[in-house]
Amino acid sequence: MNARRLRSSAAWPASWVLFLLLLAALLSACGKHKPTQSQVPPPPPLSQEKPIETAPPQETPGANEKIEVPAGAKPIFEETGVASWYGAPYHNRRGSNGEVYDMNAMTAAHLTLPLGSIVRITNLKTGNSALVRITDRGPFVVGRIVDLSLAAAKALDVYLPGTAKVRLEVLQAPVPLDTGGRWAVQIGSFSGEKAAAKLAEHMQKRYQTAKVLKFVSPVGDWWVRVRVLDDDRQRATTLAHETETEEGAVFLVRLD
Repeated sequence: MNARRLRSSAAWPASWVLFLLLLAALLSACGKHKPTQSQVPPPPPLSQEKPIETAPPQETPGANEKIEVPAGAKPIFEETGVASWYGAPYHNRRGSNGEVYDMNAMTAAHLTLPLGSIVRITNLKTGNSALVRITDRGPFVVGRIVDLSLAAAKALDVYLPGTAKVRLEVLQAPVPLDTGGRWAVQIGSFSGEKAAAKLAEHMQKRYQTAKVLKFVSPVGDWWVRVRVLDDDRQRATTLAHETETEEGAVFLVRLD
């Protein structure tokens, strides 16, 4: 009996092997009838992006502006003094006439001439002359009469030396030079905001009907502008004569 048990036990592994083979066959046959899974389409190939095409450089607005006056136009006002020029710190900033200052255009700044005036400037040393349009206010330096754009400074041989003695002749003006206008007083420059604020407070207390503005320039110095009642020229002139400052200087300025 013990021998039969041993033979029976030895046969078990073979039967289990047969069972497992039959089970694997059945599973394989069932697998053939599984529903087919939908195929996910592959992602589209990456397109080769074209290089970004930059627009061709455009001329700076006003750079090619041509200034003309009638033939034989005679000066309606003349003055002689020192010219200087201003450029990069003010380039692309709004000027006194509301336009964006373009240092490559033939323009200039003057303290009192009406904005839009056409003037002829002559370098008294070299004899070079050029027509420029007054678009801004300045120069705010004692002893100078006109601040040229970079283009005008190059045309008049003022660029390299920085300053030059010139003759300024007004050939056209949009409004009369001697009457009307809106006027103010500008005081500066101050190296620090504190000094400008102190003067602004003093001016506001002294001239209660005036509008006093404190502001910083593109080059970092501080200024005070006082607009008198009605922007009247006589009031502004009187205020300019009455004002003294230990730092900076006082300038009568036409706003229009």
